[in-house]
Amino acid sequence: MDAETRARLDKAVPEEFFAYPDGLTARERQALTYDRLRRAGLAAPPAAELLADPPALCALLDRAAIADPALFHVMLLHYTLALGPILRFGDGRDGARDALESMDAAGTLLMTEVGRSNSHLSPRTIARHDPATGGFVLTTPDARAAKFPTNTAHPDVAKTAAVYATLVHGGEERGVFVFAVPLRGPGGAVPPGVRIVPAPETTGLQIDYAAVLLDGVRVPYEAWLRDGAAIGADGAFHDPAGDPAARLTRSMGIAPQVWRAVVSASAAITRASAAMLLAHSAGRTTLGRLAPRRPLTDYRNQQEAVLGALASAYALTAVAAHATAPRPGGPPASGRGGADAGGRGGPVTAWAPWSAVDRDLALLKAAATAQAQETVSVCRVHSGAPGFAAVERLNAYRGLTHAYQNAGGDNELILYDTARAMADRDRYVPPEPEAGPPDGGDLDSPAVWLFLARDTERRMGDRLAARVQAALGGGADAFAAWNGNLALAARTATACADRVVLEILAAASGAGQGTVLRLHALNLLERRAADLLNEGVAPPGMLDELWAARRRACDELAPRAGELAAAFGLPAAVTAPTAFLTGP
Repeated sequence: MDAETRARLDKAVPEEFFAYPDGLTARERQALTYDRLRRAGLAAPPAAELLADPPALCALLDRAAIADPALFHVMLLHYTLALGPILRFGDGRDGARDALESMDAAGTLLMTEVGRSNSHLSPRTIARHDPATGGFVLTTPDARAAKFPTNTAHPDVAKTAAVYATLVHGGEERGVFVFAVPLRGPGGAVPPGVRIVPAPETTGLQIDYAAVLLDGVRVPYEAWLRDGAAIGADGAFHDPAGDPAARLTRSMGIAPQVWRAVVSASAAITRASAAMLLAHSAGRTTLGRLAPRRPLTDYRNQQEAVLGALASAYALTAVAAHATAPRPGGPPASGRGGADAGGRGGPVTAWAPWSAVDRDLALLKAAATAQAQETVSVCRVHSGAPGFAAVERLNAYRGLTHAYQNAGGDNELILYDTARAMADRDRYVPPEPEAGPPDGGDLDSPAVWLFLARDTERRMGDRLAARVQAALGGGADAFAAWNGNLALAARTATACADRVVLEILAAASGAGQGTVLRLHALNLLERRAADLLNEGVAPPGMLDELWAARRRACDELAPRAGELAAAFGLPAAVTAPTAFLTGP
């Protein structure tokens, strides 16, 4: 990315966006968030350019995430989940696209429904073609089919939605399509047939949550983001997807843009959290009786928390660089499974459509959000009371990482579908067996991390496949066979994610970041010690060796902690939790 584009993106989210005035009501705070969204959109490059340039879009969203997770969330919805389908599936310019690109309306998403789990697989919200007008009529049959969550409650903000609905035509369900539907006009006026029910206020991720019901809402033919499908003058339906299952996968084809942004934002807020913990800890002394007035970071628990957070930030930054790198055609960079970015030719998934779109990116999204949540939580705890009470930023970061355990594809469902593909060898090739650990089993060696991760993944995958096949062979149906093995399935897919992450870190460790990435790898292996021991990959006593290796890494990194944090290039507004004492 050139310096001019970077400067323009930074200007789109200026430092004044990094805080809110005191005393705002929830609605006033939300209104300011949307005003900032509009200002950012007008200052940034055009939306079509950003959506065609993942690193640039992620850079804009990263800065928004560091500044204000609520701004990141509404910006992500606006660009990737509202404008994204219009640009990808639509026929050209229309009123909805113009409203979103001009920032006259904020984009939102109506996908999941409140009354059923996995509702995105088969929405009960129905779209029917009206031959008299040529358009469509959208209806939610009852309150259990209401779209939720949505960011539509603010009464004064114009909103345009990407609505996922089941198209029914000729007495048959034709699959899940996307429709561009104005939900609030200028000044927030709600059109006929739209009912918006505000949800109770929340402090988790502070946006204007609401449920939306559609009662005979009429939209023109152009609002159907049809992706090549058509209804002829004679009423004949045609869809190049071929069948409703393939149509669902194609309609979810906008997900990779979301996952790249979420992975990248996870890295960004982890960098910010790590820098905040370091700022809290550096130069701080403790009055503990064990060693009065000893620097806090002399204690291994605090030192390892600070350096571990920095290592996590560097690791997720490497993962984000991998996720946003161009992948022209062919399989994902890990070389083991996934569909092309359009989702064409993907399998019919058991729990959710995400893995059929791009298995590796979905898995990296699950891994990155889980890691970010863990690191942000560690930073809050190790900042003591100030981490909870003296700054909203760490609480807001934690709210964002918590939200994206489910948003953008539920992490558990992603793990289950990944495990299903692994057990079925569905475009998945397990790691090859190795005779034994290389480099004498030295945990400082990336080759040893990879041996441990690959051997664990292969053994768990084989065991999962055997258990599922045995259940099926014993007369169990697919539900019973998998339902009895969900714990192993989730851990097996997590082992696969670990291996992908460690391959990324091993490839990046030669670029002057070897020690900091090694520390993250050691922490990851410690978290997976139960699986390593359970599968017989590591012998008893491994944790003692791992802790010794971590101490060595920390001893190398401790004198460089400030340098490591400074390299993040964070805005000055990201400061220590007690900055309010010396603020303006």
